[in-house]
Amino acid sequence: MTKFVKKDQLTSSWYEIDAKNAIVGRLATIISKIIRGKNKTTYTPHMDDGDFVVVKNIEQIKFSGKKFQDKKYYRHTGYPGGIKETTPEKLHKKKPGEALKLAVKRMLPGGVLGKKQLTKLKIYSGEKHPHTAQNLKVVEIAKLNPKNIIRN
Repeated sequence: MTKFVKKDQLTSSWYEIDAKNAIVGRLATIISKIIRGKNKTTYTPHMDDGDFVVVKNIEQIKFSGKKFQDKKYYRHTGYPGGIKETTPEKLHKKKPGEALKLAVKRMLPGGVLGKKQLTKLKIYSGEKHPHTAQNLKVVEIAKLNPKNIIRN
């Protein structure tokens, strides 16, 4: 018999990740698993059992290969002929954390649950952030898979 966790039994932790020299896609997979709660034994697909993730040093994040210049992000304004495109390079200049946020968003489920889970992602430039009171657990991404996640 499968046991499901009730809403009042849910607990959330806070994790801190340093994005210095990390590759966007590989970091996004780690973050999405934590936000969805897949790293817990109590994971339930239809409930928000995930934890909060604070990402710092987002301005030093990397892309693998030539994706920083060549990859394209598309959006539509809603008007006829209103398709817009941008590259991670242009996006990084305007909003440094937006490329990581988009990557994580696309790994989460669509709909209300995915939007609620995405609010658990906090992205900051530099070392300082206002979440030091939450007793953050530091995730050492270099120890998870040093060859693939960190790029020198």
